[in-house]
Amino acid sequence: MRLKLNFQLLTILGIVAMAAFLRLYRISDYMTFLGDEGRDVLIAKGILEGNFTLLGPRASAGDFFLGPIYYYLIAPFLWLYRLDPVGPAVMVALIGIATVFLIYKVSKEFFNFKTAVFASALYAVSPLVISYSRSSWNPNPMPFVSLLTLYLTYKAVKIPSFKKLLAVGILLGIALQLHYLATFLIAIVGVYILVTNFYLKRGRPALLSSYGKILIGFIIGFSPFLIFEIRHGFPNIRTILSFIFSNAFSTSYGDNISLINIIKDVFFRLYGRLITGFPPREQLGFFDGNIIFLWQLATVILGLLSIFFIFGKKDKLTKLFFEVWLFLGIFLFGFYKKPIYDYYFGFMFPLPFILVGNFLSQLYDLKKFKFFSKIAAVLVFLSLFVFNLSNNPFQYEPNRQKEQVKKISQFVLSKIDNKPFNFALITDGNSDHAYRYYFDVLGNPDTRMENIMNDPKRKTVTDQLLVICETSECHPLGYPTFEVSNFGRAEIVGEWNVSVVKVYKLIHYVGSEE
Repeated sequence: MRLKLNFQLLTILGIVAMAAFLRLYRISDYMTFLGDEGRDVLIAKGILEGNFTLLGPRASAGDFFLGPIYYYLIAPFLWLYRLDPVGPAVMVALIGIATVFLIYKVSKEFFNFKTAVFASALYAVSPLVISYSRSSWNPNPMPFVSLLTLYLTYKAVKIPSFKKLLAVGILLGIALQLHYLATFLIAIVGVYILVTNFYLKRGRPALLSSYGKILIGFIIGFSPFLIFEIRHGFPNIRTILSFIFSNAFSTSYGDNISLINIIKDVFFRLYGRLITGFPPREQLGFFDGNIIFLWQLATVILGLLSIFFIFGKKDKLTKLFFEVWLFLGIFLFGFYKKPIYDYYFGFMFPLPFILVGNFLSQLYDLKKFKFFSKIAAVLVFLSLFVFNLSNNPFQYEPNRQKEQVKKISQFVLSKIDNKPFNFALITDGNSDHAYRYYFDVLGNPDTRMENIMNDPKRKTVTDQLLVICETSECHPLGYPTFEVSNFGRAEIVGEWNVSVVKVYKLIHYVGSEE
């Protein structure tokens, strides 16, 4: 028994160590550091300086904001790394590593050791999972939060517990501050409790009691956002409701995309993007059509088999747990008519790995084809493991975005002659927060321009405007961005190529002397 326990301990330690390497190795070089990340560390730095906030990032799909929990999560790591933006990225990586361990624990408890190994090892090497585990972004902790939430829900259903239900509510409040699609997670928790309550014949009082305890926890977990809303007349809640009922579920992002087609697409991508490494749509042209067809077929077969083998689970509560999570999670996407990005699946990331792990474990243990089934299970696992591991991010040169932004920011500051300056960014899709963060950290923040109503005497307009241009062709004079137009008529007095951008220095137009 002791030898068995030692073997299991060494196995999970090996898997966790591998996950840690794939998420932490050269993280500073490979991490993303663009506008969103710059915005987050700017606000987290403000929190460290005593400027607390009750509002979080703007949601990507609507004109409303999330709660501030993510800013407070990353602030200690920003402090630990002395304001280096790699700190929050390390936090996300550590949460990603913890998710691998949690998948192992849940899989082992629900199924067995083999399922736990298959599931956690495949999750550890999944390229898509790794890519979202190496950069600081508010949706990235969602896989851990969702799995922990659902696991505690299962435990609270099995043996009623006020503390666990309260914790479920708190986690749901946190999840909804990370990404608005946590509403799907809330629905899954609610339906699972409802279905199991009927199955266990506990009656309506027990059901209402469970919901009430979760609600109390949710109010606690969601309290920062709720406090802001109460103080300001519920602006975000009104916008969210408008978005849900008049936008997200009514405006299609494609022609004649039916609920069934969206469900099929989500089901396929859940397995294809996470487990079999199927390429995104924009890269399909790089592959032979026959290869794509076989790839799709293998992905669908793997997904269907993983679902089929869960039906044989004798424990009804466990079976319902995965059925509600899978079918309701996918079904809810069918009503979402806007583009569905891979990171939207965050609350479902662990699910296909656990289901595939269970399938491989049961295939390995088949008694009818004892020898061949073991070989088949091992071959499928090794094929997926090796293929995904071979597509790890280290095969590509690092982007070094953080160092590039720092280098460019330092160069800009070298051209201001230690005088106040305004700043503008010309870009196709980025925002200026990453540069502004380094201006701030390096001790020379730019002067933020105000519009004419707030600044009628134009005191926020300085004598120089530094422009960073990220586009291939750039003409800063007269460019229709607020900072350039509000600066007024200008002339270029400096122009430099720095790293991957072009930097311009503008001053107010003087004109030639008569």
